[in-house]
Amino acid sequence: MIEWILIAFLLFCLFVLVIFYARQTGTIESRAKELFLAWRAQEQEDMKRWKEVELEQISREKAGILFEGWRAREEEEIRSDAVKRSHAVTRGKITEHLIPYFPDFPYNPKDARFLGSPVDLIVFDGLSDEQIRQIVFVEIKASQNSSLSKREREVRDCIEERRVDYRMLRQVPGENRSPGSGPDSL
Repeated sequence: MIEWILIAFLLFCLFVLVIFYARQTGTIESRAKELFLAWRAQEQEDMKRWKEVELEQISREKAGILFEGWRAREEEEIRSDAVKRSHAVTRGKITEHLIPYFPDFPYNPKDARFLGSPVDLIVFDGLSDEQIRQIVFVEIKASQNSSLSKREREVRDCIEERRVDYRMLRQVPGENRSPGSGPDSL
């Protein structure tokens, strides 16, 4: 009988161990699953951050390369345009000086005087014949599309509105007079 009690006791112990084992296995599996899911979520988050950083870095590098290419092209175009404009300005300045000697210039080149600014030439028409007929202000434009600057328009308007005057200033040597302090000063 003791044997049967011992066998029953051992069976009972075995039964308790099986139940304990089953519970522990479920607990261990659920804990392992929790740890795995947490690890996987962390890895996914790390990968996501890494991708973002990598994509941002690649985007910056690509943007930098594209910008440098654009800047080089634009710089070359700007320099080319500046050279063209410089040549045009130089050509214009030379033309302003030489235009009195062109065959279609309507006045005697000897009568023309170059100013450059705010008008290009003043022509004293008839000066070489010792009989001045008129004084002509000449603005030279190299292109049909050229327009007058603000200052050139102001000069043109003054002339057209006959707001032109002639004054004689006298500077007498040895006298210390301030300008405008005498009857002959203007």
